[in-house]
Amino acid sequence: MTGTGRTHTVEKIGGTSMSRLRELVGPLFMGGGGLYGRVFVVSAFAGVTDLLLEHKKTGEPGVHALFSGVGSDHGWSRKLSDVAGAMGAAHGAVLDHPADRGLADDFVRERIEGARNCLTDLQRLASYGHFRLSQHMTIIRELLAGLGEAHSAYVTALLLRRHGLAARFVDLSGWRDEAEVSLDERIEGALAGIDFAREMPIVTGYAQCTEGLMREFDRGYSEVTFSRIAALTRAREAIIHKEFHLSSADPRLVGTDTVRIIGHTSYDVADQLSNMGMEAIHPSAAKMLRQAGVALRVTNAFEPDHPGTLIDGTPTGAPACEIVTGRNVHALELFEQDMVGVKGYDARTLEILTRHRVYIVSKVSNANTITHYVDAPPKQIRRVENDLREACPQADIGVRAVAIASVIGHDLSGLKVMARGLGRLAEAGIEVLAAQQTTRSVDVQFIIGRSDLDAGVRALHDLVAPDGQARQLKAA
Repeated sequence: MTGTGRTHTVEKIGGTSMSRLRELVGPLFMGGGGLYGRVFVVSAFAGVTDLLLEHKKTGEPGVHALFSGVGSDHGWSRKLSDVAGAMGAAHGAVLDHPADRGLADDFVRERIEGARNCLTDLQRLASYGHFRLSQHMTIIRELLAGLGEAHSAYVTALLLRRHGLAARFVDLSGWRDEAEVSLDERIEGALAGIDFAREMPIVTGYAQCTEGLMREFDRGYSEVTFSRIAALTRAREAIIHKEFHLSSADPRLVGTDTVRIIGHTSYDVADQLSNMGMEAIHPSAAKMLRQAGVALRVTNAFEPDHPGTLIDGTPTGAPACEIVTGRNVHALELFEQDMVGVKGYDARTLEILTRHRVYIVSKVSNANTITHYVDAPPKQIRRVENDLREACPQADIGVRAVAIASVIGHDLSGLKVMARGLGRLAEAGIEVLAAQQTTRSVDVQFIIGRSDLDAGVRALHDLVAPDGQARQLKAA
């Protein structure tokens, strides 16, 4: 790597924006702050990773999920063919030149058929009693995840070269690589010899390494790769390009004329957003940037001249509500009349939730009740519920589909957000099932019915932009 050391940026493009790749060539890649001195990390085209693994929101099985439960059925192989079709449609929509399309078709064919042969061989091997398929599923998940990012990075490099840019495809996926290397070694080896001032590296969001990114970060791996590249190369800034600005709420929900762009906030706020499913960046990725002293900027990919929102560790001003967002969850409630003074209930619940890989958004407890607000597919929730009944046979276990509407800010002290929020929701005719706030005063959570979530976010957004005006709420 040459030209590193606070002279370049490392920039990430998400899957939704990748599906509008042709629109980004002029304003993002060829406009803005110069052609080079920029490293781009790309996600798979929208929907591809869902087909390869499982649908992120619905849990619908992809290739990995089908293969993990396979007997003699070959549903995973048909799904892999669906992936090939989706990849072809994605690059067919962004590549105009027949030669580029042919190269992309060949690339997809080589990767997909290579993966199919690998899975077929592993399935055949697992038919012998000495081998267990379950021992290899994490590796298979990594292999499949890398297909999507390798495809999108390859296609992006083709497109940019066709427009005269010196774009270089940088594959961190470890395809047919027999070496065992760490994440840092994988990145440094792949970027060695590239002059950022003369070339534009287009890097896969997935990186194969001994740490196993999927094992630790699952679907957050691309942001970890992006952050590690920024930290290792000592980037001047890390930039995430999204479809919208980081705003006070989803503009599609509350209206583009009502939201305001945040402009500047803290990594603490970024963590709260991630917890609510509105990820500015994965918490582990944010940690890497914080420790390396690299500021993060979130921009609108289609407005490259706008500075967007800077996230760093510097003071962000007076207390203020900044963002309102929401998330559908299940309220998993354990009630045991004799719980008072008895230890172990919380530990058992956490062990079961961890074993089933259920994401905990929030929790609350009192003398005889522990409620976890969790996000997971219904099948996982049922498994957790069954295990809890077995572990705590005297307890009443209840599961209820609810939503959390949250007001978030770097400092909410003195703003009376809970009281005002309850008032706003009551005025909107929305029943609040529960409400909670920690002493750190960075967020307030209102538990409401799922059908009320959109209306709840709109009502609470008045705390950020009262009367439809883009103004911050002042401390009382």
